[in-house]
Amino acid sequence: MNRLQEVLEYNKKFVEQKGYEKYITSKHPDKKMVILTCMDARLTDLLPKAMNIKNGDAKIIKNAGATIAHPFGSAMRSIIVAIYEFNAEDVFIVAHKGCGMSNLDTSLFIKTIINRGVSEEIIDTVYNSGINIKKWLHGFDSVEESVKDSVEVVRKHPLIPKDVRVHGLVIDSSTGELEVIVDGNK
Repeated sequence: MNRLQEVLEYNKKFVEQKGYEKYITSKHPDKKMVILTCMDARLTDLLPKAMNIKNGDAKIIKNAGATIAHPFGSAMRSIIVAIYEFNAEDVFIVAHKGCGMSNLDTSLFIKTIINRGVSEEIIDTVYNSGINIKKWLHGFDSVEESVKDSVEVVRKHPLIPKDVRVHGLVIDSSTGELEVIVDGNK
């Protein structure tokens, strides 16, 4: 059975057995918060439990490294929507220790892309279209500095109201312990 069929078979039983009922909630976050965190699979259950978040409490955005790569990119757009459409009052940038985006070797990464079948010609086309693919794929050298940088992008964004609190944290992906890097209340 392929992965899609596996998912659909499970989903059919989930719906038939009304497994969704315990997840019914409003689209507006009860705790009026939005979280940008890493897509690391270890955080899927750990992060909400470590932050006392249940279904319906927060808008959760995930990307590689929990970073805001561009002030007008999709992560920032999602944060802005959460603030204005869903009344989020707090923004949490939550990265994690041991993130794969930390010190990512972009030259090796590009070689991996090529080895998976993307031609060097396509890589060159991306470069020639004005995208510095190495810079675009580059992560960061320090998780803490990355969190500070992303917090600053949100705080200084022209569309973010001054009364929104922006916090920066790092979670231990083994224990769930949270370290405050930026306290948005100060």
